[in-house]
Amino acid sequence: MSPGAGTDALPARLALTLRPALPGLAEDTIRAIGEEIPEYARPLEGPFGKALNRGVQRALERFVDLIEAGGVDSRADRDPRATIYVELGRGEQQAGRSLDALLSAYRLGARLAWERFVRVAEAAGEEPRHLYALAGEIFSYIDAISAESVDGFSQEQARSASERARRRRALVRALDRDEVDPDALVDLARDADWTVPAGLAALVIDGEHDADRLASRLGLDVIAEADGGRVLAFVPDPEAPGRLTQLAANLPPGAAAALGPEVPPGRARHSSARAHATLRLVLEGRVVAPLPVRADDHLLTLLLHGGGDASLATDLAARVLRPLEGLTGAARGRTVQTLRAWLDNPGRIQQIAQLLEVHPQTVRYRVARLYERFGEGLDDPDHRFELALALRVTSEQPGTPAVIP
Repeated sequence: MSPGAGTDALPARLALTLRPALPGLAEDTIRAIGEEIPEYARPLEGPFGKALNRGVQRALERFVDLIEAGGVDSRADRDPRATIYVELGRGEQQAGRSLDALLSAYRLGARLAWERFVRVAEAAGEEPRHLYALAGEIFSYIDAISAESVDGFSQEQARSASERARRRRALVRALDRDEVDPDALVDLARDADWTVPAGLAALVIDGEHDADRLASRLGLDVIAEADGGRVLAFVPDPEAPGRLTQLAANLPPGAAAALGPEVPPGRARHSSARAHATLRLVLEGRVVAPLPVRADDHLLTLLLHGGGDASLATDLAARVLRPLEGLTGAARGRTVQTLRAWLDNPGRIQQIAQLLEVHPQTVRYRVARLYERFGEGLDDPDHRFELALALRVTSEQPGTPAVIP
C-alpha cells in the first residue's frame, strides 16, 4: 500500500491531536536509530545523516498530513518528498551496505511512532477503533516507504553495475594497445573495480556475444569487450589451478575460442594478437584441440601459418628447451651438443661418438640423461622437429653460449 492509501479510516481531527508530538518523536527516533542499529552507531552527520534526519521528519509530517487531508491516495497524487526515501536507498548501495540496516531503522521508527501516537491519542480520548486503525496505517505507510528505498537501492545497483561494466570494457580497450601507460592502467583499473594482476592472458571467442554477461560467467575477475564479431577477454592468472576448466565450462556452446600466452599487463596486446592468430587457425581447421585452444601448445603451427610474429620462434625455443633450465656453462653446452647430434643421427651411437670425439659409452650416458629431461618426446617426429628448430633458433641468437665438447 502506498503512503496514505486507506487513511480515510481515520478521522481528520486525529491529525490535530498527533501533530504536536512530531518534533519530540522525530528527535527520539533519530537517537534510537543511533543507539539500536549497529551500522548507524555513530554521529549521524554528513549527507547520509542529514538525509536520514529529513526522512524521519518528513515521514512523520506526511503521515499526519494524509490523515488531515482525509486519506489522500498517494498512488494517484504522489508526494514529491517521497524521493528522499529513494535517495536513502541509493545511498546505502553507494556506501556498500545492504538495505537491512535502513529497513530496520524504518521498523524501529514505526514502533516508536505507534507507541507515541497511542499515548497521545488515548490521552485525547480517541476511540479504540481509531487506535487499531492507526496501527495498521502506520505499518502500511512504513512498508510503502521501504518500497521506495528498495527501488532506489535497485536503481543504484543497476546503474553501478552498468557503469562498472562500461569502465571494464574501456579497460579491455586500454590493455589491447601496443603501448600501455602503467599509471593510466592503474587509474582505469581502480575506477573499474579491477585488480591489476601480475600476469594475464587474452581469451578470444568467435561470434557475437554479450561481453559483460560472458565475462561474469568466465570469472569474477575476467574483463571482456565485443571486438568485431568476436569477444576479447583478459583472464588474470590463467595458469591457476582449475582456471582452464572453468573457462572451458563457460564458453558459449559451439563457439571456437583461443587463449593467448600469459604476459605482464603491459604486454597484453601481444597475448591478444597470439590468441587471434590461434583462433584463425582453429577456424581454418589447421588446429584441432579442446577449447579454449592454448596458443602455447601450437607455436610450431603458428610459426608455419600464423604469419608475421617475429617472437614465435623465440617463444617456441623457450618452451621446447625448458627441460634444459638449470643447466649452465659447460654442462649445458655438452647437453645441447649431444641433443643436436642425437636429433641428426637418431640411434647411431658410433656415429655420434665419432662426431663428438667421445667414447660410445659416454654417448649412451648423455643420451640417457637427455631422455630423463625430455622423455619420450625424443622419439616423436613432430617434437624432434620442434627441438631441431629450437636449437637452430638459439644458435642464431646473439649471446648464445658456444657448444663446449
